[in-house]
Amino acid sequence: MPNKLSRRSFMSHISAAALAAVVPMPAFALSASSAKSLVDKLVADINRVIDSGKSESAMLKEFERIFDRYADVPTIARYALGVEARRASAAQLREFTQVFQRYISIKYGKRFREFIGGKIVVDSARQIKSFIEVKTTAHLRGEAPFDVTFLVSDKSGQEKFFNLFIEGINMLLTERTEIGAMLDQRGGNIDAMIADLRKAS
Repeated sequence: MPNKLSRRSFMSHISAAALAAVVPMPAFALSASSAKSLVDKLVADINRVIDSGKSESAMLKEFERIFDRYADVPTIARYALGVEARRASAAQLREFTQVFQRYISIKYGKRFREFIGGKIVVDSARQIKSFIEVKTTAHLRGEAPFDVTFLVSDKSGQEKFFNLFIEGINMLLTERTEIGAMLDQRGGNIDAMIADLRKAS
């Protein structure tokens, strides 16, 4: 058994404490009430799309616009790229961020599309260390309600969510593990990973 853990194996063992240490620091204007207001609007847009009756492709385009409007994509993308973000050129980082935005919005848009016939309800907001946690509940037909949690910061200059949990699944850690695995499979070649990520989206 190799002594050196793969990037995928290593990331699967990252603790919640380690995550808290790398999240963006908010500016003083950020508050639980303003973060909750942001997620209220985000959830209203998601509910509007899942109630629209549009085709899957049309819905996914809507979810991509929602992700662009409400998510801190540069922060999420850099975290997903991990230590490789430090050696990536400005052009590579820019291209990865653009491709990653489409990839992740489609991926999570498909998950939200599963909520058709249901509704997401915003429950509460509270400050946790350097960010605001906004809890919501997804009510789906024929299923028990479950938690969908957004973490909000204004580090980018605007209030945006930088992480998402659906039924306890952590978006940041999931994507960092998956992007890391893609890089491992390509010998650390960032351009090859970006090209394949583009094909996947």
